[in-house]
Amino acid sequence: MLADTQVALRVKRLGRVDYESVYEAMRTFTSVRDEATPDEIWLVEHPPVYTLGQAGKPEHLLRASEIPLICTDRGGQITYHGPGQLVVYLLVDLSRRGLKVRELVRTMEQAVIACLAEYGIVATCIANAPGVYVAEAKIAALGLRVRRGCSYHGLSLNVDMDLAPFSMINPCGYAGMATTQMADFGVQDDLEAVGARLLRNLQDLLPPIKT
Repeated sequence: MLADTQVALRVKRLGRVDYESVYEAMRTFTSVRDEATPDEIWLVEHPPVYTLGQAGKPEHLLRASEIPLICTDRGGQITYHGPGQLVVYLLVDLSRRGLKVRELVRTMEQAVIACLAEYGIVATCIANAPGVYVAEAKIAALGLRVRRGCSYHGLSLNVDMDLAPFSMINPCGYAGMATTQMADFGVQDDLEAVGARLLRNLQDLLPPIKT
């Protein structure tokens, strides 16, 4: 029996939580869910941490620091999470929504672009470089893992944060990749307000569950 359409998507606002705890929670949720389990979207903020994708190359961490490096099972290379960055995890049954992985990636990118447009920020995608960019500077990173037809991990959007830790890595594996944030364009909304806008765009763009 499929999930009740009234609870087909649950939203959890977790606040600031360490990365490893959320990572293990995502893996557990995905391992035990079944066809009746509602999809979930988790909105979270992490303390400073570098994460390295499953096929990531450690040399993209250019120098050691006090910021921990955690190896994960998502796709992609290295990225940074820290205070002032909105992280959104999508725990979605792809087949139930008729989605392929690339379509979910495109949905996430378009939701971020639509959210930024509401703030007057013109953003775009770059071919063969997943994520969202403003004038070729990266403002949002994406990374997913699919297990048993269900996704976890998701996206991070730079809202108002210290961008300096990005200078110690090749962001997403690209040497010299510039990064930017919403605050650089005059946005004063906090993570909760930005999260509400981004969530609405994600909900609008995600296809409904097929019955």
